[in-house]
Amino acid sequence: MMKKKLWAGMLSAGLLLSLLGGCGGEETTQTRSPEEEPDRVVFEDTARKKEATVGIAQDLDDSLDPHRTVAAGTKEIMFNVFEGLVKPTPEGELVPAVAESYVISEDRTTYTFTLRPGVKFHNGQTVSAEDVAWSLQRCADETAGSSLVEAFSAVTGVEVVDEKTVSLTISEPDNEFFSYLTAAILPKDYDKQDTAPVGTGPFRFVSRSAQDNIVLERFEDYWGIPAKLDKVTLKIMENADSLLLSMESGAIDLCAHLTSTQVEQLGEDFYAAEGTMNLVQALYLNHAEKPFDDLRVRQALCYAVDREQIIDLAFDGYGSPIGSSMYPAFGKYFDDSLSSYYPHDVEKAKALLAEAGYPNGFEMTITVPSNYQPHVDTAQVIAEQLRAVGITAKLQLVEWGVWLSEVYSGRQFQSTVVGLDASTMTARALLSRFESSAKRNFINYSSDSYDALYARAQTTYDDDTQTALYRELERELTVNAANVYIQDLADLVAVRKGLEGIRFYPIYVLDLSGLGWTGE
Repeated sequence: MMKKKLWAGMLSAGLLLSLLGGCGGEETTQTRSPEEEPDRVVFEDTARKKEATVGIAQDLDDSLDPHRTVAAGTKEIMFNVFEGLVKPTPEGELVPAVAESYVISEDRTTYTFTLRPGVKFHNGQTVSAEDVAWSLQRCADETAGSSLVEAFSAVTGVEVVDEKTVSLTISEPDNEFFSYLTAAILPKDYDKQDTAPVGTGPFRFVSRSAQDNIVLERFEDYWGIPAKLDKVTLKIMENADSLLLSMESGAIDLCAHLTSTQVEQLGEDFYAAEGTMNLVQALYLNHAEKPFDDLRVRQALCYAVDREQIIDLAFDGYGSPIGSSMYPAFGKYFDDSLSSYYPHDVEKAKALLAEAGYPNGFEMTITVPSNYQPHVDTAQVIAEQLRAVGITAKLQLVEWGVWLSEVYSGRQFQSTVVGLDASTMTARALLSRFESSAKRNFINYSSDSYDALYARAQTTYDDDTQTALYRELERELTVNAANVYIQDLADLVAVRKGLEGIRFYPIYVLDLSGLGWTGE
């Protein structure tokens, strides 16, 4: 069990925020509810009560087109703009959204959706069956630049049955395919999604000022429960010190993903809460770069790094250690025994390095996105720990856009510390990236046995058997020291007193629709 320090003298707590995951929201822990705050701030400014400013760590440098988006930070925010035929709930369920109802055929290969009547796009058009069919076909179209091609590769046909019914067929039963139907429904042939996105969500996109802000407004014709706020401004604050100053000055009302040190520096105008980020944070190793092509070197790194010490030193004890590319919220898929597969053992690490031909260690570079302080802090502790086995690790801090282009897309790096998310509530979302030919396989992991296991898992329809195969895949990543796995980070969220309604989800999203000021 992970010890957690009490937040002595800290902010009153009571909230939340959702992030990545797989099976429910039981990870949320409140230390004190907002209702218990004796000196709540009451805003008299009517305009202020209808608006909020949220600090985020990076610009949305990725495409805003939801079928082309890659970056988790972009998906996190645009969750408020787009919806699929179904959508996730904070409890980890999938419920109808653009669709009103659905029927799955007995052989589980045909999905028939009846559309919800009168759903509007943000441009005022009513969603049609043609829009839905076009959107689903586009998800599977690599020539359209879709990042969802792998997920929709099993689709063999999409048919408009009538003006309110759409049918989709896949080549064979797939236990996880339904979760992919959270993919955004878009207006047919609209060609400005990259820069002026149009969806059906509770907020509509208004503007983006590069490296400054993104503005969203409540969509008045939303089919569901309307957002409480008229406007949300997402302020880009890549510098941690500037973020704290902005919160103290009243310019920022909410910010997630803070470090415990940052939270401790906040004033009494805020309350805080702890959730989990549902991320696989690790020291990711490029297997195409020496010496990380040597299993013994990778295993040595695993023994040299003390994840418990990282969590204690860099995060004041907040976080859950993990040992593979899966985190606890995925429930049945998560193998906790892998968390202790590589106990901290300096002598064993040295012996493995000597065996691999590096008795005096070596030099390496850890590339880290500078706007994510938790990853920077983690990398600093790792660098110190590696000194004990003779490895000199140099930190290279880069802007987020540079990390995306050079590390993730270009694969030009030795190692990096980041957290990887699951775009859908499936084990496949976390494990598919390590299949040898996967476009997302930025660490260049290559294993015939892993590929064979993964292929078996995709053609297995018995849930228990498929779950067992996924756990085998996790174990192989651990045994082969694919990466140096560290933790599922805690998510510390600071919220200005008087602002309520944030909810944790089991995937990496920030739901703004329930936010509102007290007394609205």
